[in-house]
Amino acid sequence: MARIKVTIPPHKHFTATIPVRITDLNYGNHLGNDALLSILHEARMQLLGHFGWSELQIGGASMIMADVAIEYKGEGFYGDILTIALAFDDISKYGFDITYHVTNQLGKEVARAKTGMLCFNYQERKLMALPDEVKAKIETKA
Repeated sequence: MARIKVTIPPHKHFTATIPVRITDLNYGNHLGNDALLSILHEARMQLLGHFGWSELQIGGASMIMADVAIEYKGEGFYGDILTIALAFDDISKYGFDITYHVTNQLGKEVARAKTGMLCFNYQERKLMALPDEVKAKIETKA
């Protein structure tokens, strides 16, 4: 069976710190896959907010998620403090990827993830080009 592999770039644009809550645990008593996706969403919102953007306002565009890939590397447990290093990557005419490198407070890798984000006009229900001002900011490697 082919496994998903998420490549984390050497650069990062932002780091979020998010605790694992009791409600994030599944029947295995570890971080559930659905909760991890929600944590990634929170980290993405913090990244966008760091630049003065939101998913509905990013240089005159809005964002829509085209895809997500998560590569689980280890378990997360209640009380863990997750550090998520985020980076913009694979910039295109209509959007970009955001990568997420998730580790716990001991530096143990929990997951690698990627979301494909596209610029979208919700009124017209169609894709739109990545605004030049956004492209200029995210092309800078931190």
